[in-house]
Amino acid sequence: MAPVIWGLDLKEIHWNKFKSSNMWSNVYHLRKTKFIVYQIAMILCVCSESVGTAAIDDYVKQQRHLEHLFTPRGPSIFNNDYVGIASYNIFVGIAVATVFGAGFFFDLFWPERSEAPWVKRAWKASALVVCVMILADALAFTVIVAMHEAHFIGIGVEAGQAALATLGEPNPTLVYRKYAKCVAAVCLLWPGAVATFASTAVLFQSAKYQRKNGVFSKHYRVDSKEASLDPKRTLSRPFRRGSTAEAETEAEA
Repeated sequence: MAPVIWGLDLKEIHWNKFKSSNMWSNVYHLRKTKFIVYQIAMILCVCSESVGTAAIDDYVKQQRHLEHLFTPRGPSIFNNDYVGIASYNIFVGIAVATVFGAGFFFDLFWPERSEAPWVKRAWKASALVVCVMILADALAFTVIVAMHEAHFIGIGVEAGQAALATLGEPNPTLVYRKYAKCVAAVCLLWPGAVATFASTAVLFQSAKYQRKNGVFSKHYRVDSKEASLDPKRTLSRPFRRGSTAEAETEAEA
């Protein structure tokens, strides 16, 4: 028998939950919308942080190469502004994936769960905090990539460029806006930010609806009322572990 943790029955975690008939059903309010915008936000933010991390690696290797050529205590390259904001972008991407990834899986496995008032407030607060974080991230990242550039420390530009010519590829340009990976990270981040704002709006809208009407959609509640008046009519519900519908489906397979 599967354990129950914090009121969540772990037997509900199974592969049938990922079937399109369950994921895209209209039984629960805003289910399709939440799954779509949550995944868009997570995917775009993760892609942005991945490309940004690749650029960090390139700039750090470039800096270490120059320092190695002139050791000990030789010249270096200042790229801390990009490394700093790209590192923060990683943190923001993880935060977005944590909040809306959790929302995705909780709604997938336990759509009819009951939550304490403080848990509902925590969902909203977390989403708002993530929105502020990603807005600050997108603005700062854009400014740094568009207006800043790395520069040499302790060596002239011509001598520094000659030293970097021995590095080989990848050898990123010191001007961030001219390096494709930096630009790509920013271009992916802004749609991710918009999707994060949309996810937060959907989360609030869903919470407001559930407070008044419960988790079931208006369409399903109307059908339920009509079905109660027609004994020959049955309604389709998402799979539940051990349910009759699931057993029949597995038997047919």
